[in-house]
Amino acid sequence: MNQFGLLFRLSVFGESHGTAVGLLIDGCPPGIDIDEADFVEDMERRKGKNQPGTTPRKEEDKPVFLSGIFKGKTTGAPLTIIFENKQTRSEDYEKQKDIARPGHADFVAEKKFKGFQDYRGGGHFSGRLTVCLVAAGVVAKKILKGVVPQAGIQARLVELGAEQNIEHGLQKALNAGDSVGGIVECTAGPLPIGWGEPFFNSVESLISHAVFSIPAIKGIEFGAGFGAAKMFGSRHNDPLMDASGKTSTNNSGGISGGLTNGNPLVFRVAVKPTSSTPQKQHSYNRVSGKMEDFSIKGRHDLSIALRVPVVIEAITACVLLDLAMINKSVSQ
Repeated sequence: MNQFGLLFRLSVFGESHGTAVGLLIDGCPPGIDIDEADFVEDMERRKGKNQPGTTPRKEEDKPVFLSGIFKGKTTGAPLTIIFENKQTRSEDYEKQKDIARPGHADFVAEKKFKGFQDYRGGGHFSGRLTVCLVAAGVVAKKILKGVVPQAGIQARLVELGAEQNIEHGLQKALNAGDSVGGIVECTAGPLPIGWGEPFFNSVESLISHAVFSIPAIKGIEFGAGFGAAKMFGSRHNDPLMDASGKTSTNNSGGISGGLTNGNPLVFRVAVKPTSSTPQKQHSYNRVSGKMEDFSIKGRHDLSIALRVPVVIEAITACVLLDLAMINKSVSQ
């Protein structure tokens, strides 16, 4: 439910407006140097570095270590980290709780949890919990760098709101007072050959499973992706160049038969427009029993896609580290 991974296993907890959100990592090797400074860069990237279109809510996002660290090093015991919520403004959600936000989890969450869920800021369904994923990525990237130095995970926003020019696309959204989605590309490697398993634990399956834990992700493609459907096989095939497995093209995105093939991992994800748009909308009011006009108040991103790249990097690092451990590249 709230866990992912086999040997490097993550558990996340907390709500957007609760006391804190946090994560527990099982399987973190002992002796890894970890301190607050390690988290600063990625936490600032997740905040969007004050880019227009990102939420005005600014949390400190300083990690508080509750277990698994002694004298600045991991002990091998479960590593627990929390991030306090200090900048909540819950009254905004009291005013709009009668109308479930279209495109958000409000309606289905109320039905699933029989009205007991914390609706403030989306509760446990909130993008706020991506701070936990980023924190896990900080730990995973540090360990992975010592195991596979060439892994070098990078994600970047390549398209925003159907605009290749990201600044122009963002400005159009700001001018319209509406939200926009985007496309983020992630690359890693080249990776060792043979990570992953056929069928259910293919590298594509594991990455996709993890990526779809990120709120707002609606699609994923590897290598040529959906474009492969428009190609002849002779063009899509990646010819081998030498005994190392290097290929002259990488339409497979670094994965063959569910296994890493020694070439760079390449995939792209589609990020939907933020549900909480300031535009006036028309939806069902559960108290009045009628459809009504409403507008969403509060502090929200106009484009969550601006903040997604570092989250994609983090979750990818967690998957790759787990694969490395399974392939015994990391000593336990």
